[in-house]
Amino acid sequence: MAPKTLRVRAYEAGDAPELVRLFYDTVRSVNRAHYSEEQVAAWAPEVPDAQGWHLRMSARLTLVAEEEGEVVGFAELEGWHLDMLYARKDAVGRGVGARLYEAVEREAAGRGLARITTEASITARPFFERHGFRVVREQTVRRHGVQMTNFAMEKRLPGRGAAPA
Repeated sequence: MAPKTLRVRAYEAGDAPELVRLFYDTVRSVNRAHYSEEQVAAWAPEVPDAQGWHLRMSARLTLVAEEEGEVVGFAELEGWHLDMLYARKDAVGRGVGARLYEAVEREAAGRGLARITTEASITARPFFERHGFRVVREQTVRRHGVQMTNFAMEKRLPGRGAAPA
């Protein structure tokens, strides 16, 4: 069987329904390794509103990963903050996240950014550490009244000046 071809491209308006479903399914499956049922239910209580996500994603740098025409991941950068990076549950561990992150970093460097920040889940922390991020602090966040742990992380981009505050 030939390997699937992975393509990273810019977000398009028609992507929103697939991305909200991918987000919901990934949180509800992949993140169960590190979060309780109550926590994943608070994080993704339902499939998000596709129109609301479209409005947000079209105003930010949003990249989509596709394999043979199927959406398998996405990333969203607002300013220098990587707000979301998700791979479809069956694509986790196959390099989809790495390709998306590399594309985000290229875009950030091209915009002259000195750093990228993110708030990584317990599940995603090792991924970001492999890509050169360091933990700034562990934090407790509240979603729909439920507490959960995540990590404020940052990566200084090579050859850049001071990051904007």
